[in-house]
Amino acid sequence: MQTQVIRLNVNNKEYEVNVIPLKPLLNVLRDDLGLIGAKEGCGKGECGSCTVLLNGKPVTSCLVPVIQCEGKEIITIEGIGDEDNLHPIQEAFVEEGAVQCGFCIPGMIISSYALLTKNKNPDEEEIKEAISGNLCRCTGYTKIIKAVKKAAEKMR
Repeated sequence: MQTQVIRLNVNNKEYEVNVIPLKPLLNVLRDDLGLIGAKEGCGKGECGSCTVLLNGKPVTSCLVPVIQCEGKEIITIEGIGDEDNLHPIQEAFVEEGAVQCGFCIPGMIISSYALLTKNKNPDEEEIKEAISGNLCRCTGYTKIIKAVKKAAEKMR
């Protein structure tokens, strides 16, 4: 298959990549752009570890061909905060002890970010629905839900 130049807007920065158009967005982010926050868990869109925002909506980037992303806004975990300037959601996850192995956390935070940008005061059921596409094998979700509630408070 032939490569082609694709223009991407990732974390408000413009990129041009010369890739196979059907290459998964996840692989372009990690391999071509060096943005390794999104993780490959299952490679089948079932675990949510690779979740990013595509035009404001959470998507499993392992299933999205990069060609479908041209002209759209992509936000990764690197785009909402960093070590020196944590987003309130990231702060809340740390404060509540919601981070254990850390593998699912980028996707959890991105899904929570999508929820909290639309709903400043979600109830527990809305939080559960928002993170339902993200699997965690470590925490049992209780601390994650508490972290999202705390983040909502911080963001209000």
